[in-house]
Amino acid sequence: MKIGVAYATPAKQIWLNIDVPEGATVKDAIEKSGILKQFPEIDLASQKVGIYGKATTLETVVEEGQRVEIYRPMTADPKTVPRRAKTGGEAASEG
Repeated sequence: MKIGVAYATPAKQIWLNIDVPEGATVKDAIEKSGILKQFPEIDLASQKVGIYGKATTLETVVEEGQRVEIYRPMTADPKTVPRRAKTGGEAASEG
């Protein structure tokens, strides 16, 4: 069955279409795609994965046509991003 495997860095995005056997897991699909060789910084032990934007586990069985996604670690605290946007990028001073 055909599925997609996607990963993106700030500089490069990749989406690979591959064939996997029935019963293949997210981890099987990622390994078969060869994406780990293209992006050696991917660490499946610590990075989250998902299917169509919904977090899942490496053991989840994939279905025909699904897109497996590998998410990069967060570099900004999502709780502070709106605050920085409102203040023009500077931290609000408390006083």
